[in-house]
Amino acid sequence: MRVFMTGATGLIGRRLSSALLARGDEVRVLSRGGRAKAAAQLGPRVEAVEGDPAVAGAWGKAVDGCDAVVNLAGENLFARRWSDEQKERIRSSRVLATRNVVAAMQAATARPSVLANASAIGYYGFHEDEEIVEGAPAGTDYLARVCADWEEAAETAARPPPDGPGARVVRLRFGVVLAPDGGALAQMLFPFKLFVGGPVGRGRQWFSWVHVDDVVGLVLLALDRAEATGPVNVVAPEPLRMKDFCKVLGGVMHRPSWLPVPGIALRIALGEVADVLRRGQKVLPKKAQALGYTFKYPTARAALEAALGRAPAAATTAG
Repeated sequence: MRVFMTGATGLIGRRLSSALLARGDEVRVLSRGGRAKAAAQLGPRVEAVEGDPAVAGAWGKAVDGCDAVVNLAGENLFARRWSDEQKERIRSSRVLATRNVVAAMQAATARPSVLANASAIGYYGFHEDEEIVEGAPAGTDYLARVCADWEEAAETAARPPPDGPGARVVRLRFGVVLAPDGGALAQMLFPFKLFVGGPVGRGRQWFSWVHVDDVVGLVLLALDRAEATGPVNVVAPEPLRMKDFCKVLGGVMHRPSWLPVPGIALRIALGEVADVLRRGQKVLPKKAQALGYTFKYPTARAALEAALGRAPAAATTAG
């Protein structure tokens, strides 16, 4: 399989690129930094094309002849405080980039047959205790509207052009990704290292997470399985309340988890983006499980032990 990828040098993209190469696929990536930067981060076996997915350009020709497209492009939500300008960067880096990717797919002579497009569980908006699966409607807050527009842009790839079929589109709604070298977990570790870790606010909000290895596994499933289509929740089957997740994290790190971060203080420090941490939703991977996916890290303890390089509790006490 020849795969065209955006966002390849990010947290997920680096690992996905390695996984594709390891199984014998060809990987062609779009890189703002050019070929040299992509080769330095992804290795010489990856073919790189320079360009910005949010800006249509000659890079679109590189989609021609690829079997599949993985679109992971998107501005980091926590990169900076949410001003009006930053909100527009967040939106355009997702919606405009996806429109350009789809346009490149439809303009190709040899069109890719599948688009695996990133989205987020922010699509659902904030909820209390109800369980959320793929059929739930979109929310109404800013991030939910961005996700809805993002997915709408991706879904246009499924519309058949005059001279052929449309692509199979999988909309991957990512939860909070746990990885050893970045993402949300890196942000959460610092106070725990100082023995002042704890939940955000009251800690009753639901925290839907997933280990980065399972993210890669579910993207591969989206590429390989013809039955995979539409929205797929990329979350582990064990969502936890924030206070319970922090208790597990503290246990894995051998640190206390008793000191909560006041929600109002976080709102003052971070602005509107703090709501992503202060509020949550209980999201379940119903479609992934129906497709037979077996999670490598189904529990938070196993995921955190793997991400932090800690031995499982049973192995620690053995012998």
